[in-house]
Amino acid sequence: MGERVGVFVYASDPVSQLGVVGQLRGQPEIAVLEDSEIDNTAVAVVVVDRIDDDALRLIRAVQRQGCPRVVVVGSVLDGPSVLSAVETGACGFLRRSETQPETLAAAVRRAATGDGTMPSDLLGRLLNQVSQTHTQVLSPRGLSLSTLTKRETEVLRLLAEGHNTNEVAKELIYSERTVKNVLADVTRRLNLRNRTHAVAYALRQGLI
Repeated sequence: MGERVGVFVYASDPVSQLGVVGQLRGQPEIAVLEDSEIDNTAVAVVVVDRIDDDALRLIRAVQRQGCPRVVVVGSVLDGPSVLSAVETGACGFLRRSETQPETLAAAVRRAATGDGTMPSDLLGRLLNQVSQTHTQVLSPRGLSLSTLTKRETEVLRLLAEGHNTNEVAKELIYSERTVKNVLADVTRRLNLRNRTHAVAYALRQGLI
């Protein structure tokens, strides 16, 4: 087994805090950290009722304290608020009602490696919303916001559909290193935070 992922849990109430900590402590690859160990945190899990202005401020505060990757567990998740949270720096999203110890641990592991997590039905609605915006607003005006190469578009589209980098590489017949290099180029060139932010940017701009 590889090195354990250090996780710090922030919750809006003590009951949620204890519940999520209990779920994570049962996972052998996860190390739940205390306040004094926050410098060793790889991923923060933020538990909220909904993603509102207070939740966004909490995400920013968590990052300032040294937790660059954030997984949000929310009672209510909707498209606009999730996109706002991604732009703030979150890279994983789980509905509280659907969160089990295994799914939470998987989201933490993916966040630690730079990947993201999002409920498939929510992702489908986001894709549909962006597609409608592109068709009904941009195309009739002859507008195009594309700033991506064909290869970058292919990689981001597959990530948006829920594939990880290894699966993307197999689908496109690339090496996994090539896929990671493509993602690194996109995030650096467009000044984005991580892979999830890159996917959200491409969705919002109607690029995929």
